[in-house]
Amino acid sequence: MSAPGSSGASLLSHLGDTLGTSEHALRLLLSILLGYPIVLIHRHFLYGRSPVLQHLLFICTGFLISSFCYGWDTFHLIGTVVGVYGILLLFGGSFLGAIATLVFTMTYLLYGYFATSTDVYDIKWTMPHCVLTLRLTGVAIDLYDGAQKQETLSAENKKSALQEKPSILELLAHSFFPSAFLVGPQFHMKRYQNFVSGKLIPNTNSSKLPNCVRPALIRFGTGTLYLCIYQVLTIWVPDMYPDTETFQQNGFLMKHVMLGLWARTALYKYISCWLITEGVCIMSGITYSGKDENNIEKWDGCANVQLSVFEGCTKFNHYIMAFNTNTNHWIAQYVYKRLKFLNSKLASQGGALAFLAVWHGFHSGYYVCFFNEFVVMLMEKEVESILARNEKATMFLSSPFVSPIVWVILKLYTFIFMGYCLVPFVLLSFNRYWAVYKSVYFSGYLLFLGWHLYAPLVRKALKPSRARNAHQD
Repeated sequence: MSAPGSSGASLLSHLGDTLGTSEHALRLLLSILLGYPIVLIHRHFLYGRSPVLQHLLFICTGFLISSFCYGWDTFHLIGTVVGVYGILLLFGGSFLGAIATLVFTMTYLLYGYFATSTDVYDIKWTMPHCVLTLRLTGVAIDLYDGAQKQETLSAENKKSALQEKPSILELLAHSFFPSAFLVGPQFHMKRYQNFVSGKLIPNTNSSKLPNCVRPALIRFGTGTLYLCIYQVLTIWVPDMYPDTETFQQNGFLMKHVMLGLWARTALYKYISCWLITEGVCIMSGITYSGKDENNIEKWDGCANVQLSVFEGCTKFNHYIMAFNTNTNHWIAQYVYKRLKFLNSKLASQGGALAFLAVWHGFHSGYYVCFFNEFVVMLMEKEVESILARNEKATMFLSSPFVSPIVWVILKLYTFIFMGYCLVPFVLLSFNRYWAVYKSVYFSGYLLFLGWHLYAPLVRKALKPSRARNAHQD
């Protein structure tokens, strides 16, 4: 079994050094790219044929890709799937079964973090286990939903609800779907079952294949472009740039600008991986999501980034709408909306962000980063609410002369302070991100946490000229 650190790794290590990346990162990229020939084989030889043969192809190739990327640690992933299958056999679609699956997968993941993590971000078996934790937990919750009265379910949950336990082959194939098990995206079991049974895409079969190759290649090309941009930008702003002496030598304002450039570069790394992986999923056909108003097929069922929104964002909520959307949707469906018993959107949001932080690991930087998201969104929503209820302010800010200036200011605001908010997520350890925050005099916290001190002045200056219920958050 090929594994990082074996005799065959020297070539990859040398190639990684030449390209300015690590062997682990190179293995991950190659593992994602291996998905393309696999789904092409499936497309031309197995699409529309026996579901069992399709399961076996995805299982075998998934195991091989995982062993190439993570070696013997692949058995952690296999063991988790088998363990969850045992839980589903024992508890079925009960509430206890869903909770037991979540506890088992999350505990195994946290054990992995405890056993393998260092003070930097590691590409180890815990990365695909992150994906697996959500995927298997989703299966258990969908099985629970399938046992409920259909009229009690939302339209969204009806689409994913499972009336019968998946077989071990279905569970393994769904879990190890080529490339998608490495960095996402998430897709529920019902989508996978409809895909292999030929029900997902109408009017297609083994002799009439879906028209998904061209959109897949476009997504692949876009991902490759973002990867190239990332590689170029890391010449000036490498991953650990804020922790360098070069960063500390900048002036106060330049530090903020460079943090913005660094954060955008770091996000491009994630975007490139997601786009290339999404291309694999599109080429397989599993991303089919119906047709638009012009009767053109859509292949965005597993999209994880909305590039136009991301590149044009003028508020932090745009980042949430555009970045890691697939995971955000999973959190919304399986965590946020199921916390409605708290009777507070704020509490549900806090619970969802806490879940995300724990899911990422033990490093304090994750918790600080999601705390940053919480306080930023809290401030933004309140500011938007205040402005929306003041007609004069709304008209002034939307006037032809002022609106372009506002747009530039908001672009700078999101560009710069995304860097500020992302620092803990990338640097991870307290000493590192505290030093960065200290060097910029905690400017972000003065703005976002300080809002609660200066908000009364803003409310007084912008008194409502509209009824409160005229604006909906």
